[in-house]
Amino acid sequence: MLMNSKDSVANVQKIVVIFSFFVCFLFEIQSEEIAKQKHYKNLTKALQNPLNVHVLDLSFQKLATVPKTIERFKNLQRLNLDGNDLTELPKEIGQLRNLQELNLNNNKLISLPKEIEQLQNLQKLELIGNQLTALTTEVLQLRNLQILNLSVNRLTTIPREIAELISLQRLELDSNSISPKEKERIRKLLSNCEIDFEGGGD
Repeated sequence: MLMNSKDSVANVQKIVVIFSFFVCFLFEIQSEEIAKQKHYKNLTKALQNPLNVHVLDLSFQKLATVPKTIERFKNLQRLNLDGNDLTELPKEIGQLRNLQELNLNNNKLISLPKEIEQLQNLQKLELIGNQLTALTTEVLQLRNLQILNLSVNRLTTIPREIAELISLQRLELDSNSISPKEKERIRKLLSNCEIDFEGGGD
């Protein structure tokens, strides 16, 4: 009789373990489906439910401009505009107050709009392969910025105000025209930040 009781307990434990595993599996599938529903690669479809969009990937779509309707994505967290033909950004970009990552790599930007400073939740800003000759003061207002990639631009100097980016952990500056003297000055300004002047680590 005692053996039967032990067997019953063991069986119950097995059932509980199997049930728990099944519930976790269903939850994981559901979470993945929800994530997919909030990830868009088509602007027209995304605009049908703009408040549900968390990730918008418009990379390599030959965009010459970003539509002003971009401001409707109030809950957007990641925006990828890599590999387009952008020469400027609309001021409406500043309405994306929940944006955490902005990828503007491989465009034709020569400057950024003043409204970029309104993206106070931005943690990662990528600007590889543009035509920037100076780092605008607006970028220097992004106090939560952790990663800033300015590789392959036309920069010769970085303003001393960059030291005010207290959250900055990594700064990429390879393939610019920065002199050895200027590099040393930047290192002193950002003594607690990892800086890459050469590509792949410095």
